[in-house]
Amino acid sequence: MKTTLRPGLGELVPGIRAITDRGLGRRETAFAVAGLLRDGLPPLDILTEEERAGSPDGYVSRVLHAQDAFSVVAVVWRPGQDTVIHDHVSWCAFGVLSGVEHETLYRDMGDHLLEIGRADNRPGEVSGFAPPGDIHQVRNTSAEVGVSIHVYGADVSRLGSSVRRVYDLPVRASSAASRS
Repeated sequence: MKTTLRPGLGELVPGIRAITDRGLGRRETAFAVAGLLRDGLPPLDILTEEERAGSPDGYVSRVLHAQDAFSVVAVVWRPGQDTVIHDHVSWCAFGVLSGVEHETLYRDMGDHLLEIGRADNRPGEVSGFAPPGDIHQVRNTSAEVGVSIHVYGADVSRLGSSVRRVYDLPVRASSAASRS
């Protein structure tokens, strides 16, 4: 049975499928999918105007495509909206379509989290990561609604979320992070 893909995913989904079928490790898969996104990030109009509006209640994740090996999710953030500190069930590659996603990275030290870095991801920028070591918090720091495309190495429509764990530990800044 052939599935109809949302406009804008016609080349992306088969490309992701070809990468996941190669049986690479998690990091290698995340980086390969990030490369695919870098070469063909979908346009902002992959979402309708209503979908791009987001919600005043918090950021919105919308599953655009899901199958056993991966899911393509659009995340919409109004200015100032953010996630809790969390990690993921699988590898992830993402690309920013609009807004600025400010990401703070952490390391679990057992009794606290150590801030280990920060990055501002701007429109057109793409990255990938894989657990372990994927503890982060993301905030839209721009004055416009942010939209990003995330590809997770799991069927998030079945799992309900890409989040594995939420962290509620005290945070300490590393000396390097506090200088930035």
